[in-house]
Amino acid sequence: MIGDPVHPVPLRPPCITVIPVDYADPAAAALRRALNTEMARRYADRMTDPVARPPAMDVEPGTVVYTAIAVTGDGLPVGHLTLRRAGEDVELKRMYVAPPYRGKGVAGALLRAAEEEARRRGARRIVLQTGDRQPDAVRLYEREGYTPIPILPSYATVWFSRCFAKVLR
Repeated sequence: MIGDPVHPVPLRPPCITVIPVDYADPAAAALRRALNTEMARRYADRMTDPVARPPAMDVEPGTVVYTAIAVTGDGLPVGHLTLRRAGEDVELKRMYVAPPYRGKGVAGALLRAAEEEARRRGARRIVLQTGDRQPDAVRLYEREGYTPIPILPSYATVWFSRCFAKVLR
């Protein structure tokens, strides 16, 4: 089970551990399914034309350079992200925090882990795409130092995209 929506545990960032896992890890796959369900609801009226859905929206496991899950102190998986190469950059994909655990430091812990891994791999920048119906994600990225950039070419057909980048120091 991904989080307990009835009785979420109050968390602080030290209670969260970010663990690198294989892309096929069952907990990672379950979190991605939860993300896909949520995004299907948010964008149900926009993603009905498969021609408009660019291949960049999908993640081919062979392109993944890093996958991590965030777990609570008792090992409950509550967050996920993946990085894939995008030229000289890395692209943040499938960032997700289970709803009962949002606003508790999970997303920040995941982003810090992603940035550390990107630096370790020699990337100079992280790029990402989100959508206009995810104002919570936009606020998070801006708060964490990501700046708006033009829509990435691989998402050109997704007019409601919001793309961001962060230069890694």
